[in-house]
Amino acid sequence: MSVKDRLRLERIDGWRWKIPRTGAMRTDGIIYAAEKMLDAIRQDQAMDQVANVACLPGIVGYSMAMPDVHWGYGFPIGGVAAFSVDEGIVSPGGVGYDINCGVRLMTSHLQALELGAEKIRDLVTALFRNIPSGVGSSRKDFKLSEAELDGVLLKGAQWAVSKGFGDALDLERIEEGGCIPWADPAQVSAKARARGRSQLGTLGSGNHFVEIGVVEEIYEPKTAEVFGLFQGQLTVFVHTGSRGLGHQVCDDFIRVLLKSTQKYGIDLPDKQLCCAPVASLEGQSYLGAMGAAANFAFANRQMISHWVRETFEQFFGQSSERLGLSLLYDVCHNMAKIEEHVWQGQRRKLCVHRKGATRAFSAGHEAIPEAYRSVGQPVLIPGDMGRYSYVLVGTDRAMEDTFGSTCHGAGRVLSRHQAVKSAKGRSIVKEMEDRGVFVLGASKATLVEEMPEAYKDVSDVVEVVAQAGISRPVAKLRPLGVMKG
Repeated sequence: MSVKDRLRLERIDGWRWKIPRTGAMRTDGIIYAAEKMLDAIRQDQAMDQVANVACLPGIVGYSMAMPDVHWGYGFPIGGVAAFSVDEGIVSPGGVGYDINCGVRLMTSHLQALELGAEKIRDLVTALFRNIPSGVGSSRKDFKLSEAELDGVLLKGAQWAVSKGFGDALDLERIEEGGCIPWADPAQVSAKARARGRSQLGTLGSGNHFVEIGVVEEIYEPKTAEVFGLFQGQLTVFVHTGSRGLGHQVCDDFIRVLLKSTQKYGIDLPDKQLCCAPVASLEGQSYLGAMGAAANFAFANRQMISHWVRETFEQFFGQSSERLGLSLLYDVCHNMAKIEEHVWQGQRRKLCVHRKGATRAFSAGHEAIPEAYRSVGQPVLIPGDMGRYSYVLVGTDRAMEDTFGSTCHGAGRVLSRHQAVKSAKGRSIVKEMEDRGVFVLGASKATLVEEMPEAYKDVSDVVEVVAQAGISRPVAKLRPLGVMKG
C-alpha cells in the first residue's frame, strides 16, 4: 500500500491539519492551510512528502508544511523540519537546488504613483538593461578570479560590500549579516565553481525577478514605522539565489549522500531524501558547501541591489542617498541552519531545514537586527507578478510552534507545462498591462510560465499564517513593474 493510500488529514483548527503518525513515521505531519486549499494540496505529492520527512531519524517536533506548499524534490516546497544535531540528519532535499534562494526588499523616499505608468515602464527597461537575466545569464563585464570567488564563498555579502557594492548598513539588514560563518569553500567542486564564476550579479531565470511596487496598505502602523514603510511608497523587491553554483553543489552532494545513506544504514521512504548524520564527515561537508553557496547567493543579491541603486541614480539624476534607496531586509528561503530552539521546555541545538519557507523570529531575539529587535524580524512574502506581496513580522507563536518559521510566497498551483497550456492564444504582457503592471522578461516563455494563475493567491496564504499566529501582516505591496529572468 502506498503512503498516499494510508494518509488522512485530521482537523486541528481552522488553519492546521494533522497527518497522524503511521507506518515508519516518527512523528505527525502538520499542514498549515485553509480548508479551501486542501483540494489543490491533494493534487500532487506534497502530502506524501510531508509524511516521508516524518520518517527521517532524529526529527524533533513535527514535519511541517506552510500554506504555499507544493511538490518538490525530497521535501515539499514549503516544508519545515528540525533535527537533533546529535542524532539527526541533514538532507539536500530539505534545502533544494537553489540554495539560499531568497528575497530582499529595498525602500525609498519616492511616492510611487507620482511617477506615472510611462516612467515605471522606462525604469523597468533600464533595470533590464543593467541586470543580466535569463537562463545561463552572465555578466560580460565582470568575472571573478579564483581568489575572488573564494572570498565570495567565504564572506558572502560582506565580500561584496568590501568591494564597494553597497555599504556596511546593508549588512545589518541581512539574515546572518549576509555571511554564513561555517561556509567551507574547499567543499565546492571545480564544476560548481566554474558555473558560478561568471554569474555573480545576475538574476537567472524562472520565478526570479526584480519588482517595482507601491505600499498600498498598512496594517500595523507602529511596526511599519520601525521598518521604514509608508503608504504610497515606491519599493523594490529582488528575488534570486545561488544560480548555477548552488545547483551544482546540490547535485554533487546528492550523489555523495546517496552513498552515505547506505553507509549509515538509514532507511528512506524516498531516495530523494538522501541524507547523512549532521555530525558525520559527509554531513559537515555538505553543510560547508551549502554555506558557501548561500554566501554566493547573499553576494549575488547584494550586487544586484548595487546595480538597482546605480540604475535609479542614472534614471532620476540623484544619489541613492537622496532617493532614500535603502535595504529593509534580506531573508533566505532554502536553507538548513544550526539554531537553538526551545522545544517542550528544553533548549536544544537543531538543524532546521526550511525549504520554500522563511525564518520568522520574534521580538527580542538576538539574531534580529537591533533596529527591528523591539518588534520582530521582517518577513518578506512576494506574490505573483500581477497581484500583491506582503511584509509580515515574526511572532512568539512561530518560535513555539514552527521553530521560528513561516511561508515564503504564493506557491505554485500549475506546473510550468500546465501554465503554457493554459496561456495558449493569450497575451500575458497585455493582460498584465490591463492590470496596471508593466512586465519585461528575458523570454516570452518565462512570462507565460509565471503568469498569476500559476500561483495561489498570496493573500490566502498570508491569511493562514496570520490566523495561525506564526507571523503578522504589517503592509501590503502592489506590483507596478516587473523584470523576470
